[in-house]
Amino acid sequence: MKVFQLLICASILSFAQPSAAQKIKMTPTNNPAELGKVNWLRDYDQALVKAEKENKPIFILFQEVPGCSTCSKFGFGPLSDPFIVEAIEDNFIPLAIYNNKKGVDAEILKKFNEPAWNNPVVRIISANERDLVGRMANRWTPSDLLSTIIAGIEKQGAEVPTYLSLRLDEKEGQENIKEANLAMYCFWTGEKEISKIDGVLSTEAGFMHGKEVVKVQYDADRVTLPTLVNQAAEKSCADAVFVEDDYDLSELKKATEISNIKRAGSYHKDKEVKYYLTKSNYRFIPMSPLQQAKVNAALGSNQNPDVYLSPRQKAIRKYIANHKSDKWVSQINQEMEATWYSLLDRVVLDM
Repeated sequence: MKVFQLLICASILSFAQPSAAQKIKMTPTNNPAELGKVNWLRDYDQALVKAEKENKPIFILFQEVPGCSTCSKFGFGPLSDPFIVEAIEDNFIPLAIYNNKKGVDAEILKKFNEPAWNNPVVRIISANERDLVGRMANRWTPSDLLSTIIAGIEKQGAEVPTYLSLRLDEKEGQENIKEANLAMYCFWTGEKEISKIDGVLSTEAGFMHGKEVVKVQYDADRVTLPTLVNQAAEKSCADAVFVEDDYDLSELKKATEISNIKRAGSYHKDKEVKYYLTKSNYRFIPMSPLQQAKVNAALGSNQNPDVYLSPRQKAIRKYIANHKSDKWVSQINQEMEATWYSLLDRVVLDM
């Protein structure tokens, strides 16, 4: 009976007029580790037909299965990132070709002049089998894959979703992430205002040196600490600054005109970080740290937070709103992937 119910659900997803929720597919349970959590086609001709019918490019993963450590890490990592999975499934026809198999896979490998027994390669092609963007090879970070996906979306003339741009900012920001603590009269206001500054990756309300502070993580390639402090000060959110040992305090004072600058001390976070988010049902939606910061700021500024959510997150929000329960758990500062896929499966099965 359970199998029959699942088949009925799959049929609804395939043939009904697709709403945002109906586009969501159940998380694959039998994928090899190297394929991550994407629902892949394995038939090239079928992918061409779907590409023509749905007017979408084909996202081809040439992958060694079972594969080397790099192949597995690519599956466990980028290909299991919830936003990357969603972007691939929503904007392309996903197709996996094994580069270490005989038969049809070997024929497709030869067609595209791809080497056998190779590390992962990604190509995005049109329905007429032409490359839309540059071949992605020897690059296997989330940022690499996100950049390739975004290039593929732009090549279609489509607008890049905000959630995807935020995810790229977040992943690129990890390469030169820095931290500082800004003190102010109200850290709830501080979280709201500082989150709006370009280059900020996450915020957290807490206490340091007897003051309310916002612990800020930021991408030092996109915003310097003096610029961050000065922009926060314009919103009365930088009365004092507490930084780690790798900052020159005298130079920072000159660049910011903030007199109370000292080394970071003992810190503990407030019980209500992301204050505006804690007062909303949005707190139950799995989100990345940057998304949480942006949604919290939007809620505190009476703006629409949905602009920062993906279609699947919006479907989860709707599901939660329609299934009121005291068992929902706040996802603030929680690992997003831990509950993302289980919640998605509940959304689909409840349709």
